[in-house]
Amino acid sequence: MTANPPGPVFQNKARVQILAELEKERRRLMQSQSTATPGASIPLSRPNMKDFRDNAEQQHIVAQQKAALQHAHAHSSGFFITQDSSFGNLILPVIPRLDPES
Repeated sequence: MTANPPGPVFQNKARVQILAELEKERRRLMQSQSTATPGASIPLSRPNMKDFRDNAEQQHIVAQQKAALQHAHAHSSGFFITQDSSFGNLILPVIPRLDPES
């Protein structure tokens, strides 16, 4: 007797069986996740909260810089720029460059 290679019918049955087992496992995992704790399917990760907080803080700083710059331009004849300062200044005064007289 010679061994015949598995035919297409056997391969299809094996695939169907594997897919059915995977579907059962998926349903079991979904059921165990939903019964474990309410809201467990909603992931709350700290990096997302940290990114949100950093973004909100950055927007607040930008708004403060804009307000400070508008106030300085309205009440002073100097020139100011917005720039991060190691001393916490929102805007910095600058001295304009003058062309040297010939």
